[in-house]
Amino acid sequence: MKTNYSHPEGMTYIQQETLPDTVQCLTSGGDARIALDAISGINQYGCRPFPDPAILAYGSSTASIISTQGYHHADQLRERLVVALKTESATIIYSHEIKRIREEFINLCELPQTTGMIFSASGTDIHSLVACYVGRENNLAPRIIMIEASETGKGVSAALNSHSHHEPNDVKPVTVRLDDGELRSITAIDQEVEALVTEALTANRRVLLIVTDQSKTGLITPSLSCVLNLHQRFQDKIDVLIDACQFRVAPPTLRAYLDLGFMVALTGSKFLTGPSFSGAILFKSELSTALEAANNTLKTPSQSTNFGLLLRWEVALQELKAFRAIPTEYIIGFIQDFTSAIHLRLQQDAFFEPLSVPKIDRSPMMVEHSWDQLQTIFPFLLYHADRTLLSAEETLMVYQQLATPINNKYFNLPGHHAVTENLRCQTGQPVACGSRNGVTISALRLCISSRLIVESVLEKNNRQKIIDDALSVLDKIALLIPSLPTLKF
Repeated sequence: MKTNYSHPEGMTYIQQETLPDTVQCLTSGGDARIALDAISGINQYGCRPFPDPAILAYGSSTASIISTQGYHHADQLRERLVVALKTESATIIYSHEIKRIREEFINLCELPQTTGMIFSASGTDIHSLVACYVGRENNLAPRIIMIEASETGKGVSAALNSHSHHEPNDVKPVTVRLDDGELRSITAIDQEVEALVTEALTANRRVLLIVTDQSKTGLITPSLSCVLNLHQRFQDKIDVLIDACQFRVAPPTLRAYLDLGFMVALTGSKFLTGPSFSGAILFKSELSTALEAANNTLKTPSQSTNFGLLLRWEVALQELKAFRAIPTEYIIGFIQDFTSAIHLRLQQDAFFEPLSVPKIDRSPMMVEHSWDQLQTIFPFLLYHADRTLLSAEETLMVYQQLATPINNKYFNLPGHHAVTENLRCQTGQPVACGSRNGVTISALRLCISSRLIVESVLEKNNRQKIIDDALSVLDKIALLIPSLPTLKF
């Protein structure tokens, strides 16, 4: 069925340049992180742009390899675009398709039709857009309060200053973990945030408060009670951006944030498992004019159409559609079963130490109970048999080895573990966690994604299989640790 694109009557457009193939589209329209390594064929997140059903994918806090169905939907959209580009303007086609995706997304998330939504290549680009929107007040750069880069992303701080041509923005990162990786008290974090806000407002600086929901290790920081209190006291002088780029939030939470006038940054590439570089920002309609103006300020003419972004969001949209078809009661039950099995294994196995993650507290938002009040990211540290921690370098080596069958040339494996040896697995990339006893350490992460939940209902016994496969990922890690070669740096 031909899609009808509106354009001035009597005018015909011929697009001289045809679209590249689906793989090339999926890896275009981003920055260097989306590019494929010439040797391995993977991007900086360890993902290929085509399906790999055999891999055990539990790394959605970083990124996921595209699903077979997701690739099919991207390929179908590309074919439709190729036909349309023979007679229609690329700008009109792109505008039409982005509008369609926005409308479907808004409906799936049960948001008001007036909700504003701007698509962007990445979460870092969204932060740059919001910093541009906040701008300067009293001829002073705004104070931007955010959590430390190790829990949110290395490029975020730079993105918050990417548009500044004068005095840099006053970016204040707040530490959430102590030097040994343990959590600071939420009271101490909230007090520091409040002091930074008060200090900035006293100096007549506008404040952008970035609230992380959730961080790389599953934290909401600062606490929502702190955020609501500050917003109530200073709402005319403070802008709030909810960094929900993990997209581990249910529709009631999204609606509550937007009702408060908060901006919400999302990506389709984490919990939803769409391809990397699919970002968006949601906001109330009252902010549309200012945010669209900021977006136009940052865009170059070549960015008026981004078909790579379009295909990636098509995949994320289809993953969201499948997930939204699953009853909330089932989702909660699956997460609870998964959590029980993983917690038990991490606590009982001497090779692992679960990293502290507080219970997700959404009670200040007064939202109905849903799956987003449960833990879906499970960070853990690794230990040698002698109970010394693996260094960050050793943890990285384990992480990299998970994706391929074990090469016995480098790993001297005890016994026969053929099945585990040949498993190919994904976890979240290592997250820096300070140091202990002079050793720099990091944590791996097992993650629940929307795709895993959807797959758990497709066939009988799939639910238990997905949990068992997650335990198999831990089996492979435990197999690798004693066999690590001596590393020299």
